[in-house]
Amino acid sequence: MKKLMGFLLIPVISLTLGVSVMADGGYGGKEESPELMQAGKLIKAEDFEAAIPLLADVLKAEPKNADAHNWMGYAQRKLGNYERARTHYEKALKLDSRHRGALEYYGELHLLMNNLAAAEEFLVRLDNTCWFGCKEFDDLEEAIETYRQSH
Repeated sequence: MKKLMGFLLIPVISLTLGVSVMADGGYGGKEESPELMQAGKLIKAEDFEAAIPLLADVLKAEPKNADAHNWMGYAQRKLGNYERARTHYEKALKLDSRHRGALEYYGELHLLMNNLAAAEEFLVRLDNTCWFGCKEFDDLEEAIETYRQSH
């Protein structure tokens, strides 16, 4: 019901408050650097090793870029570097405590480390962040359910 109400209220809120709802997950809201865009393409193509140097360049130039920290955490996690991933997710969330990508992916990292309770905490944080429902909440919820079924 919460998600249904959210979909019904989005146009009202957008019109009355001038709020724009971004389809890309709402990360940043600013123009991305070419390096970050290229790293995102590499990550989507699952070429995580090639994305890491680009992300390192972005973070050198913009150490407070929560999106770059999130993507670096994602790439590191996919390569099995869980401690490095944790560091970058924590930095992303320190910079933006409501960063939906970092909340989802850090929750997924906790599942890989067999910490269901922590993953569930991130699901609660996403629920509080995604007032009208969001893909990140749905994805983490599904990952948690899959984890429960396999353990």
